[in-house]
Amino acid sequence: MIQIISDSGTLYSQIEAKEKGLYTIPLNVIVDHKSYKDYETITSTELLQMIDQKKVPSTSLPSVGERIDLYNEITNKGLEIIDITIASGLSGAYQSALMAKEECDHPQMVTVIDSNTLAGPMRALVDRALEMAQENKSKDEILEMLNDSIKTEVSFLIPQDFSYLKRGGRISSVEAGIGGFLKLIPVMQRKLKSKEEGSHLVNFGLYRTFKKALIKIADHMESEGVGEGYTIYISHANNLDETEKAHAYFKERFPSEKIVVMPLSPSFITQGGPKCVAIQAIKIEK
Repeated sequence: MIQIISDSGTLYSQIEAKEKGLYTIPLNVIVDHKSYKDYETITSTELLQMIDQKKVPSTSLPSVGERIDLYNEITNKGLEIIDITIASGLSGAYQSALMAKEECDHPQMVTVIDSNTLAGPMRALVDRALEMAQENKSKDEILEMLNDSIKTEVSFLIPQDFSYLKRGGRISSVEAGIGGFLKLIPVMQRKLKSKEEGSHLVNFGLYRTFKKALIKIADHMESEGVGEGYTIYISHANNLDETEKAHAYFKERFPSEKIVVMPLSPSFITQGGPKCVAIQAIKIEK
């Protein structure tokens, strides 16, 4: 038997995950030197209220010990583990999981997978892996599905506050100043830098309108093969207005594809900023 593990990069709380038979480890958000667990001790609404009060959040990883304890609890029951983490390069969760694997009681029973993504596509990967584990599929079959599906993923982020990008080193102070002054819409794209360095966000473009940004994202998705069999995810940080516009536009451009809308987690909002919108797509290879 195989147990699937992941983290709150899936946008699942521990309660939601437990109902599905999934184990998740919450990522941490730090505000005023106090640490909060994604979904467990802070909600997205509460974080946004803190940001409105001029609080500046940051993120941190769960302790390696927390993962070691979970690995030991599961493997000591005779279950193998596949741990699917948020994209390395965007988070240190993958490296932390590898460390936990080496320190746990039965490292040979633990496989750690870098999802190379987060949010909607990461949830899709975890959901399918969980289904396959519950269908008693082999570890090799699950890993083949994950590796094939990860290659199809495409992710974009539309932030609303340049300061979050500047603070995270995603754009320079000059770019932030010019973009803010001209009221441009920035678009970031997730790119795999290298297997060793993991994913990072690169500047995809600056656009004068939100609609123009959507057009460019959809054009690129089509050029990458997004179409039949894909699911498109639109996730947001309390930005229903632009999320609805994005949903309507992508429904027009991709009428046959499933489109899922979700609110973002506190840890994601900490990185992308309030009112950011993520537009992603993935094809889960059955």
